[in-house]
Amino acid sequence: MQIFCYFRALKLPQHILTFKLSDIQTFRHSDFQTFRLSDFQTNYKSMIEKIRDTAGYLADKTGFKPEAAIILGSGLGGLVNAIDVRHRIDYGQIPNFPTSTVEGHAGKLIFGLLEGKEVVAMQGRFHYYEGYTMQQVTFPVRVMKLLGIKTMFLSNAAGGLNPSFEVGDLMIIRDHINMFPENPLRGANIDELGPRFPEMGETYSRHLISKARRIAVENHIKAQSGVYIGSPGPTLETPAEYRMFRILGADATGMSTVPEVIVARHMDITCFGISVITNLTEASRMEKPTTHDEVQNVAEQAEPNMTLIFRELIKGL
Repeated sequence: MQIFCYFRALKLPQHILTFKLSDIQTFRHSDFQTFRLSDFQTNYKSMIEKIRDTAGYLADKTGFKPEAAIILGSGLGGLVNAIDVRHRIDYGQIPNFPTSTVEGHAGKLIFGLLEGKEVVAMQGRFHYYEGYTMQQVTFPVRVMKLLGIKTMFLSNAAGGLNPSFEVGDLMIIRDHINMFPENPLRGANIDELGPRFPEMGETYSRHLISKARRIAVENHIKAQSGVYIGSPGPTLETPAEYRMFRILGADATGMSTVPEVIVARHMDITCFGISVITNLTEASRMEKPTTHDEVQNVAEQAEPNMTLIFRELIKGL
């Protein structure tokens, strides 16, 4: 049996090496690492050990068993002000945690009480475009599951594809499209965390979506609903890409959320998400190119309405 492997070394062009399966145990090259079949098993064993170690560290440090998790996107960290904070931990202090490198992401894990419920909030998330693997991007979701969460609330700043959307609108996410170059569940499955082939028919909780719509109406909040499409970034899309996304059925686009939700659903965590429409993507409605500062400013203005919906939903858990 032969395996065809593609390698790229710093000093060599991409090429194909053909070798027998038995050769994997001993194959070496000065520009390459040593490859062994056992390495794949070791990597996944070390992953579950890291998840357990990190969850154990946070459980011992905080004494919390949160019921819900909240992941806050660009400019949306103000919800933390509504939490009765008991512990505030920098990502850099948490074993095995990545660190957030994006402006508008504070990089803190918050433990506290919100509407009488124990919650954990990520004030800043990790993105594929920062150079992290999908496993690193979604590592906190794994850890929060082991801490005890059953429901996850996600927010993001997004570009509006739907022509009926306006800057500052909230969009309740009813479904998503994954345009990232890989799936965070790719590779050997960790059976104790979830099934090999998770079902995604109700990715976002219909029950929570229905309640959120009712809360918005009762509080005179304009809340759209639609499909979020996640892509890797960090560039904003070209006009042709925006048109393609719209043809595919997306209403808003961003660079997060989808990997986290896939991993959450793998572990049977109930998910609810809101996008804040921070810019419009139709060329005829774009007054000038979008900047990250503008995205943050719009998100901050819309954040109180999003916070109200999240609080009311958490109260009802």
